[in-house]
Amino acid sequence: MFSVIYSFDVKLDCTEQFITAWKKMTILLYTRESSLGSRLHKMNETKYIAYALWPDKETWSKEKTNLPKSANEYHRIMNESCTSIKTEYAMEVVEDLLK
Repeated sequence: MFSVIYSFDVKLDCTEQFITAWKKMTILLYTRESSLGSRLHKMNETKYIAYALWPDKETWSKEKTNLPKSANEYHRIMNESCTSIKTEYAMEVVEDLLK
């Protein structure tokens, strides 16, 4: 398994549209690109962290060719809702003790 941690600095007036677009994009990645899902965490009013799981690094890093055109819109909304989006860590899972 492969995990990725992202950070998002969300504009104060854009929280709702960011979360909606993040959810829709995550569902597409799960249903069409073999993602194992993701969790979104809120650190404070503008800082969000997402933790995503993938079967392996190759699946995460490959071209996302199975996404519909609506994914472009979700991506655009997320980008416009944030002042910064970063992939903080991309790493192999060594042990998994989550229930």
